[in-house]
Amino acid sequence: MKETILAVDPSLRGTGYAVLVRDCGKTRCTDFGVIKNSPKLTVSGCLVAIHEQLGDVIGKFGPEAMAIESVIFVQSFATAITLGSARGAALLAAAQRGLAIYEYAPRRVKQAVVGRGAAQKSQVAFMIRALLGLTVTPPPDAADAMAIGLTHFQSADAAARRRVPLDRV
Repeated sequence: MKETILAVDPSLRGTGYAVLVRDCGKTRCTDFGVIKNSPKLTVSGCLVAIHEQLGDVIGKFGPEAMAIESVIFVQSFATAITLGSARGAALLAAAQRGLAIYEYAPRRVKQAVVGRGAAQKSQVAFMIRALLGLTVTPPPDAADAMAIGLTHFQSADAAARRRVPLDRV
């Protein structure tokens, strides 16, 4: 059974995304990138750009679900609000188009891909290149999105083995 997901690593100025397809047990990345917003763009302008560009990706590739990084602990309330806003723009793009949404903690994603929950971004990118057989190392934010997508597929496999709904894993 073929499954297509959109994986997202949200950030106001650099939202990473990846479209992953799993077919007959093999996973490949069909598209990836980073939605880069200029420091001169207002926060609201960044949110519109994230929402619209992810909407375009959803329209082009038709994923069934979105896998997104969950809320993380941050030292600053301002950073938490900004990150939450970027997540909200991404979540809205998916929800408006009827995608199922799954959230994964950053440490869980790093553990799933690198084997350590405290892995560096460069380690994640290196492993993503190897795991997906890419010819280039993706930008860190896109690599993080791919890692989120791979974590989703691993979680789905584990849930299927245990016969538990994925949203309960």
